Amino acid sequence: MPTSTRILMMIAAALLSLGAVGLALGDDDEDDEARGGWLRPRADVAPVTNETYVRECGSCHMAYQPGLLPGDAWILIMQPTSLAAHFGDDASLSEDLRAEIASYLKANSADRAGRSRSRAFAVAARPDAAGQGTGLPRITRTRYFLHEHDEIPPRLVIGNPDVGSFSQCDSCHRGAADGVYNEKQVSVPGHGRWED
Repeated sequence: MPTSTRILMMIAAALLSLGAVGLALGDDDEDDEARGGWLRPRADVAPVTNETYVRECGSCHMAYQPGLLPGDAWILIMQPTSLAAHFGDDASLSEDLRAEIASYLKANSADRAGRSRSRAFAVAARPDAAGQGTGLPRITRTRYFLHEHDEIPPRLVIGNPDVGSFSQCDSCHRGAADGVYNEKQVSVPGHGRWED
C-alpha cells in the first residue's frame, strides 16, 4: 500500500475517533443524565464530611454544605440563641455538639473554600435583598443564589407542593447532597428539566 494511502487512512481513523469522543462527551440524552452520564459531574461545592453535622442538622433538613455561606454567617446561625430560634424551630444543641459543628462549618465555609461556586457564595448579599437585616443569614438571600435563581418563576418552587421553598435545594438539584449544583442536573418536580 502506498505511503500516501496509509497516511490518509490514519487521518480518517483519527477523525472518526475524535468524532466518537465528541459524541460521547456531547450526548445530552436525559436517560444518560439520570444514570450519571458518561462523565460523572464534579461537585461544585465540597460535600459534607462531618458525621455529627449530618446527624444533628441533616435529621431536620438537608445538611447544607459549609461552602454555601461565609464563615461569619455560620457563626451567627450556630449561636445558642440563634439555635433556640432556628428559622421557626428550636434546634438547641449541647455545647460540645454546637462547638464541633460551628468549628466544622467555619473551617469549610465559602470564604475559605477552594471551589469557585463556593467562593461565589462568599460575596456579601445585596443590601436591597428581601429579608436582609432581619433574622438569621440565609443561603437563599446571598447575592450569588439570587443571581442564579432570578429567572425561575416562584410558582415552580414556592407554589409547587413538591418543593415549597427555595431552601429545598435537593428537591430540584438532584446532586445537591453530593455538592453538585450543575444546571444540567436540575429537574423541577412537576415541571421537568430546567433550562435558562
